Amino acid sequence: MATEKLSSPPRLPRSATPLEILRIGIEAADGVVSLACSFSVEDVIIIDLITSHDLPVGIFAIDTGRLPEETHEVAEAIVSRYGVGIDWYFPRNDEVERLLREKGPFSFRESLANRHQCCHIRKVEPLERALAGLAGWVTGVRRAHGVTRANLAPLEIDDTNGGIVKINPLLDWTDAQVWEYAEARQLPVNRLHHQGYPSIGCAPCTRAVTPGQPPRSGRWWWEDPEHKECGLHRR
Repeated sequence: MATEKLSSPPRLPRSATPLEILRIGIEAADGVVSLACSFSVEDVIIIDLITSHDLPVGIFAIDTGRLPEETHEVAEAIVSRYGVGIDWYFPRNDEVERLLREKGPFSFRESLANRHQCCHIRKVEPLERALAGLAGWVTGVRRAHGVTRANLAPLEIDDTNGGIVKINPLLDWTDAQVWEYAEARQLPVNRLHHQGYPSIGCAPCTRAVTPGQPPRSGRWWWEDPEHKECGLHRR
């Protein structure tokens, strides 16, 4: 890990490419950097970039216990194609068991507080363990995903997670750019993406959307758009 935390993110050249953002972010982190991989098409693009250019970035994933089968298929395809290792993190069994005993398997649909509790147990707490000891982390978030991500920056100082560098290399890419790259490189892509799922999370909290709907409208569809975050990308 870097011995000294940055007080502000490094400056980027105008119209920096994802590869440039990655390289500058990795250098600024000056320590161990890892990709938080949910196996979205964006994350697979980043894996393709870091492996193609031999960038020093590890990969970790959080298995919430409720991921779709199709997501695990992508994970297997990535390991097979790129020969990379994936560090898996899981929610603490005792916390999951307590939640299910006290509130049942679908408490997250009863209130925003309950949903945040479920996301904290299944996602946020494992992320905190995954980020421990890192100097930086990489994500596949994009502004096009929704209003909750409009004010993010390609490089940030993540004060919520100890002041480490947060690298969002695809932040300003459009859907067209994402799919042009994925198709040109013939990347292993979650087959749910082609079944109307632009954004994929836990199976009970994700559904297909119709053409023209916001990408994350199928996530926690019973909530207002400004609430559609699980807590992984807090500011």
